[in-house]
Amino acid sequence: MKILYYDCFAGISGDMNLGAMIDLGVAPDYLLGELKKLNIGEYEVKITKDQRKGITGTRVEVVVTNDVPDGNGHESGARTFKDIIHIINKSDLSEKVQTISLNIFRRIAEAEGKIHGHNIDDVHFHEIGAVDSIVDIVGAAICLDYLRPDRILSSPVELGSGFVRCAHGILPVPAPATVEILLGIPVKSGAVPLETTTPTGAAILAATVDTFTEELHFTPQKIGYGIGHRDTDIPNVLRAYLGEMPGETFAGGPDDTEKQMALLVECNIDDMNPEMYEDVMDALFAKGAYDVFLTPIIMKKSRPAIKISVLCAESNRWAMEEILWLFTSTFGLRLQRVSRSMLQRDFSTLSTKFGDVSIKNGYWQGRKIKSKAEYDDCRRLAKENGVSVKEIYDLIIPLTRDEH
Repeated sequence: MKILYYDCFAGISGDMNLGAMIDLGVAPDYLLGELKKLNIGEYEVKITKDQRKGITGTRVEVVVTNDVPDGNGHESGARTFKDIIHIINKSDLSEKVQTISLNIFRRIAEAEGKIHGHNIDDVHFHEIGAVDSIVDIVGAAICLDYLRPDRILSSPVELGSGFVRCAHGILPVPAPATVEILLGIPVKSGAVPLETTTPTGAAILAATVDTFTEELHFTPQKIGYGIGHRDTDIPNVLRAYLGEMPGETFAGGPDDTEKQMALLVECNIDDMNPEMYEDVMDALFAKGAYDVFLTPIIMKKSRPAIKISVLCAESNRWAMEEILWLFTSTFGLRLQRVSRSMLQRDFSTLSTKFGDVSIKNGYWQGRKIKSKAEYDDCRRLAKENGVSVKEIYDLIIPLTRDEH
């Protein structure tokens, strides 16, 4: 399993992230070629080698050479979230890159909208709407699609301290948008009297990282350094690791189970035709939900209802929310971060007189402790052989027990 780990001891910004990704092996020509698919005016991306406190890495700087209005008539520094959605959706970027990019932008739009009291579609991005920030965010998505890590991890995030000047005036560090984006994420502060994590950097982490941890349980294969523009008392660099982890475990404990942070999205429904639930569940699974389950509940005025619970990756939050808004009658959702612990597993094939069946095996401390026949296979064999599913199970269960 390929692991990408962000070591944010000096924070993270969009340009530092691009530098670290290039230093890890993302081909600059590929990145620049993909970025040309965006219609955002003329700019130049300068990629150079630089040092901070003796650490050599890659520095990225975006220089706008012709600040022209975009297709919506807006200058590059005053785009709305709706404008940015249009730019990305109209590009020839892959669907995966578009999805990651919009997830990152949405984190910022929601934070800015909440702070300034605007609908997210109408949030005007000043710094974030500028060409360099669009390049940083879409570039981050392109790099992740290039590296294709199986899991993305991060250390707690250093925020810095003091005050920062932006389009809204002088604001405390961390900036209000940065704090809002990092809700629920472990942070540190005070390493230097400067802003070390920008809203863009915070949003990249919030939208893509599976787990935040200081425990490293993988074998580093390559380390990259993204160089920040300022020279501070500590090395102003973002360190990123690419590593390998055997099997399906990461950030695991002594029992070798897989540990993973996930998002639980729930809503209560008391006014929807029950025939619609199957369609809702199918749509959620099709968009990558880990699990979906329905629980009968009693709501106010003793009304019987159903609680829909969806378990998903944090980066998949928006797809899950969209389905629940559009496919159900709910007016509100609850979200909470949860921890999952799962057995290592693999699949084997069991041959029977009725045909072959896939078997899911579970392991704990290196020992197989349970096996389960896949229901769809059992159902198929029962139909093909004119017997009950129970008869298939009765045949298989003793055979799987013998393997333990």
